[in-house]
Amino acid sequence: MKYIDLRSTMRGGMPVAIALLTVALCASAQSPESQKAPPQAKQLTSQLEEFLDAAGRGDRAVFDRFFADDVVYTRSAGVTVDKAEILKNVDRRDATGGKNKFSADDVTIHDYGTTAIVNFRLVAQSEKDGKTDTAHYRNTATFLKRNNGWQVVAWQSTKAPAKD
Repeated sequence: MKYIDLRSTMRGGMPVAIALLTVALCASAQSPESQKAPPQAKQLTSQLEEFLDAAGRGDRAVFDRFFADDVVYTRSAGVTVDKAEILKNVDRRDATGGKNKFSADDVTIHDYGTTAIVNFRLVAQSEKDGKTDTAHYRNTATFLKRNNGWQVVAWQSTKAPAKD
């Protein structure tokens, strides 16, 4: 937020001070939708969608590219795992034969240049033996730009209600 020294404006008259204050308040009251999207938002959103699609298929190669070798992943149960464990779980899940579908909504991206924080609500649908279960999680991922691409170095998943 910019600081405006209204003392010097007061000498020029109260209308100018009120006009400046009104402009400052209107600028700070803009909704997130009306603000310009971060430059990397499109790339990060696309990468997240690709990952979620691959997660449903158990595509190990996409998991391998998406997560950095030094990732710290905290599951919703509070257990922390590394990349080797993530990939092992992809292989196990693929062997169970269940059908999974993952999507994201309420996505927020904070772009800090070579670092980005992505927060979203994950909708996880799993189908087994003709029955579909839906679960929701609030996820936060920290992406680092490495070798001209983005990789997740930290991931936090928290079980969430259907609408949070």
